[in-house]
Amino acid sequence: MRPVLLELYRLVGFLLYPLVRLVAPLLRYLPGRIAYQFSQRLGLFADADLACLPGVAACPRIWVHAASMGEVQAALLLLRALRKEYGDCRPILSCTTKQGHALAQSRLPEDTPCIMAPLDMPRAVQRALRAIRPSVYICLETELWPLLLSTLHQQGVPMLLLNGRISERSLGRYQKLGKIITTVLQGFDKMAVISQLDMERFAALGVLRERMLVAGNIKFDLPLDTAQADIIRATLRARLGLAPHEQALICGSTHGGEEAQLLAVFKELQADMPLVLLLAPRHQERLAEVEALLQGEGLAFARYSRLQGVRNAAVVLVDTMGDLAELYSAGDFLFCGGSLLPRLSGHNIMEAARWGRPVYYGPHMKDWQGAADLLSLAGGGFQVKNTGELTALIRRHADSKDIYAQACQAAQETARAQQGALKRQMALVGEVLSKACQKQPEKGGMQ
Repeated sequence: MRPVLLELYRLVGFLLYPLVRLVAPLLRYLPGRIAYQFSQRLGLFADADLACLPGVAACPRIWVHAASMGEVQAALLLLRALRKEYGDCRPILSCTTKQGHALAQSRLPEDTPCIMAPLDMPRAVQRALRAIRPSVYICLETELWPLLLSTLHQQGVPMLLLNGRISERSLGRYQKLGKIITTVLQGFDKMAVISQLDMERFAALGVLRERMLVAGNIKFDLPLDTAQADIIRATLRARLGLAPHEQALICGSTHGGEEAQLLAVFKELQADMPLVLLLAPRHQERLAEVEALLQGEGLAFARYSRLQGVRNAAVVLVDTMGDLAELYSAGDFLFCGGSLLPRLSGHNIMEAARWGRPVYYGPHMKDWQGAADLLSLAGGGFQVKNTGELTALIRRHADSKDIYAQACQAAQETARAQQGALKRQMALVGEVLSKACQKQPEKGGMQ
């Protein structure tokens, strides 16, 4: 029996849907990202949205959900592995953010559709399920939409949670939901969580331990071959117009309030070393804001999208999406943003560390503190309290070849040691998918 609050949630969504659909045409006049692909959020898909999918009877459909850019990058690795391991499956990716959707569309093959996830309302969910007809549903990390998940479970669709994690703050919020969250989580057939701490937190929400596997983080499994790495680095440094004597400080995934601090670091360091700064804001919609900041500081800059080997400025503004993970290879000193201010909680530092360069990050790494501790302990990562410490560390590494080389080696070895999560989580997918395929004829291609 479903909790009363879940039924109330369902009723509110049922009543709101007609109103939301009525005002949907007006959303295009609002600022921001609300109107983006909103018809798909309502569960309304054009023929072209899912046209590349064959019938369910022909092959299993795997619905993978990845909320935003970070999860999409993990999803791309997972989808590639699914195609390699199960060539007859047909994956469908859904997102909830414009940036994540745009990144996925730019990277996915033509026969893998990417849609915006339906609103968590009965009619939107039912329409989406009729259109997608999933054989298996995979949720990456922890975006738990109660109505969608309970409906999938009710319809007998096997569900997996991969790369699962729960922060201490999220745990407190989920515990306030009581039986609702327990009911939703119990619908998952299997769960692969990132760490033992994540397992303990899910267990506190009522998930049976025998359903969970501590499998590590898929985001740490970005492929890297040593010979290929050298080619990528040389290619990108050539595109950036970096001379052999020039060193590059790459500040990736920065947020508002961080860029001004990092520009001060750059100015101080540039006074006594041939330094080029690459600044990559986390969100593309902030590019105009960062441009205004650079102009206000009197700093000439080049846009990365326009560079083809000639650069007339010491600052490069990375104005493209999805390139940062490889662009880190061109750097000599790598700073991962989202970590300097108390309201932030860090980003994936292993995607920088895998290139074998010192990685720096601020004091606020709540979502990635485990990775930060690993890198710091190994000597390849450096958690700084402020930009003064950051400046001093970079200068120290620039002045000492031996200390710098040790940090580079430690960063790369630590990143490599964390790989293998994808293989472990794919084993769970195989278990659930084989059961789903056995049930396929009984469903007659409909769910």
